[in-house]
Amino acid sequence: MWDTFIITPFVNALLYIYMMVGQNFGVAIILFTILIRLVTHPLTAQQVKGTKGMQALNSDPRWIEAQKKYKGDKEKLSQEQMKLYKELGINPFASCLPTIIQFPVIIGLYQSIMLTLASSPIELLNLTKHIYPGFLSISQIIPLDSQFLWMNLGQPERLNLGFLPFGIPVLAIVVLITTYLQSKAMTPATTGSKDQGAQMSKMMNLYMPFLMFYLALTFSSGLSLYFVTSNVVGILQYAALGQVDFKKMFTLPAIFTTKK
Repeated sequence: MWDTFIITPFVNALLYIYMMVGQNFGVAIILFTILIRLVTHPLTAQQVKGTKGMQALNSDPRWIEAQKKYKGDKEKLSQEQMKLYKELGINPFASCLPTIIQFPVIIGLYQSIMLTLASSPIELLNLTKHIYPGFLSISQIIPLDSQFLWMNLGQPERLNLGFLPFGIPVLAIVVLITTYLQSKAMTPATTGSKDQGAQMSKMMNLYMPFLMFYLALTFSSGLSLYFVTSNVVGILQYAALGQVDFKKMFTLPAIFTTKK
């Protein structure tokens, strides 16, 4: 089922776009990423709605009163919370849906990229098994041109400069920065120092960029190109939905600005 619903459609979509843009696989990945973002935009809008709903709940007098009243009774507090969710029309899972969906997309895209960059006879045979009959002509697109700018999209990216003895992971650094900026754009306003959701968001804002940096550093640069494009488009989507505070987004975390 994974191959049928994820890998095969991804491979065919990537190769079709690749043919349409003059056999430039980097551009194909960028356009494919934008397409995925557009398809999942309703979920992004739902995420924004869910985030606004959670903010409304945190400032609702009924919820504030319930927290005080049932401070020592977690079960009763949870019941009151679910009751308010229903009354306010809040889906508590809406804010994490796009993130949950993105993980199989990331895995599927990585596997698709590695599959389409087939070079050996066995790999080429495996690739042909994922092409829809009559949809694409393998002889016209194989071998795939994996070069994009200075990168080999099937290998981890490094920019080699003659005066340095090591390669600079430019794309991984861009992944780190754009992931952090997108996390900041997605973070709702805090409702107080004891807001556990806000504290968790702050932790994710710090840890997630470094996780993505590690993935970009070790996996193929085609995946890193997906990360960067997805992050940039994500920021633009949140801006279009009126959720981006650019002043807040470009401020450093508190651990870097706290006075000693």
